[in-house]
Parts: sequence; structure tokens; C-alpha cells
Amino acid sequence: MLQTRFTKLVGVEHPIVQGGMQWVGRAELVAAVANAGALGFITALTQPTPEDLTREIARCRDLTDKPFGVNLTILPAIKPPPYAEYRAAIIEAGIKVVETAGNKPQEHVDEFKKHGVKVVHKCTSVRHALSAERMGVDAISIDGFECAGHPGEDDTPGLILIPAAANKVKIPMIASGGFADARGLVAALALGADGINMGTRFMATKESPIHQLIKEKIVANDERETELIFRTMRNTSRVAKNEISSKVVAMEKEGAKFEDIRELVAGARGKMVYATGNSDEGIWSAGQVQGLIQDIPSCGELISRIVREAEAIIRGRLEGMIVQPQREAAE
Repeated sequence: MLQTRFTKLVGVEHPIVQGGMQWVGRAELVAAVANAGALGFITALTQPTPEDLTREIARCRDLTDKPFGVNLTILPAIKPPPYAEYRAAIIEAGIKVVETAGNKPQEHVDEFKKHGVKVVHKCTSVRHALSAERMGVDAISIDGFECAGHPGEDDTPGLILIPAAANKVKIPMIASGGFADARGLVAALALGADGINMGTRFMATKESPIHQLIKEKIVANDERETELIFRTMRNTSRVAKNEISSKVVAMEKEGAKFEDIRELVAGARGKMVYATGNSDEGIWSAGQVQGLIQDIPSCGELISRIVREAEAIIRGRLEGMIVQPQREAAE
């Protein structure tokens, strides 16, 4: 068993996290992750209303008695969701750990801390991680450039970002972006993290609430099958490469503004991808880690395999590399 500062902080067995994912972070996936001894997050804004979120939390509790959390992503919007009401629903449901992401979460951190809720904040740079630490969050999730979703605008890959953050961040830290297996977990721990966050890898599991054809598409794709959209708008998002994302990138190169591509990137179209199994129906998130995903196991099988193989790498491969220098023969 691998115990870290993060597993102790949130009370789980394994240093593995299933972070919030729009349309994907639902009760059946989160409970399966929790039952396997890792930490799963329900995505709050996937639920249409705060009342729906309350029901989804209750549904998850029916499926597991282990700890799980809720993700609350705070992003700029023309018509912002009622964040304070979602926050109240999380607190009233007795959730003990929340993953925040997006804009400065100070107001949310203060309110969650008042109610004894641990806060893990997702960041894409060392400076944002240090800012969140000063705000009083309990842990950081640091996202490298490889990640699905929003990698920020610095384009710093995990191999640099994780140790750079570990040099300065004092609170527990989860490494995110590009993780799918035991090798990644061991590497993250060696780089100074206290665990890993996986999104795309958990999409390709039996309990993931998306269409089987999309799971199979993730397995079939290699590490080159992503696109970076919204680059020209400085709101970069890494998504699966398909007809729509390639068209958006081409339009951006021609100088398109958000209004020009709004219909193509609509969230409702992306949601349909997961419902219909048509991978070209809309924009959907996937990371470069697709190149490391070769099967569709249950969450239990995946997590136990990662932990078992990580221990074997540490005990066998790495420990076996340490050899004592032979003393020079006495003259």
C-alpha cells in the first residue's frame, strides 16, 4: 500500500484521484472509484441545478460508503451558474472534500473551510499554485500541458511543472495530465507529488457513463489524437481530434472569433458525443495520454493494477538498480 500526505489528508487508501469531468463525473463512476480505495469527484455543473446535485450526491452515497468529493469549476460565463447555491448544496450534503478549478476561488475556499471541507485547487502554473496555497486551500492539483481540458497558456509539460511546483508548494500536491498507469504514478511520486489525478484514463473504464464507442475510440487513438482549440483566444483547451476540432483550429488560423465558432463548440453537442457514440458529433475532452490507454477495465481492476505494479516498480526495478560499490581488495 502506498501512503502519502494526500491519502492521509483525505482519508483514502490509494494516492489516485478521478477529477471532475464535464458530463462524465457522475455517481456510478465516482462510487466505483471510491469503492476501489481512490478518490472520485462528482462534477457539480454537470447537474442542471443545485437540487439535482443534491440528488446525485445521495445516489452516490447509495453506491458507496467510502469518501468521495465534488468538483466545482468556476469559469467566466455570459450567464454564470448560481455558484453559491451549488456550494451550499455541497456543504449541506456533508461532503468533506471539494476540487475547485478556474478563477480565484477565495470566496468558495473561505466558505468551505468554515464548514470543515477540505479544498483541492486545480492549477496550471506554479504562481497560481502558490496563490491558492496563500488562500488557504489544503492541497494542489497541478496540471501539465499534456492534460485534457484547460492546460493554461504557459505550455509547461508535467516533467518540468511538477518538480518546479514541488520545489515551492508546501501543502500536498497531486500531479495531473498524462497519467494512466503505474509508471506514471511512480514518476509523479519521484518528481515530488503526493499522488496522481486521472481523467481520460477513467473515461475508458466499465463504469464510465459514456458510450462504449467513445471508450473504444480512446483506446484506438494514439498520443497525437488531440487538438488545442481556443489558442487565439488565450483560453486554450485540449480536446479529442475530430472533424469539428480540426475545423475550429483551421477557422482560428483564418482569424475566426468566438461568435464564429460558438455553434461548433456548444456543450450540448459535446454531451451528444457521449450519448450517441458518434465521436465527430461535437467537441469532447481527451488528453495525450490516450496513447497509453490500451483497455477498458473496471475502476477496481484499474486502480488495483496501478498500485500493484507501482509497488513492483519501486521494490523491484528501482531498488534493484541500487548496488553497493565493491570495496577495493585489501592489499
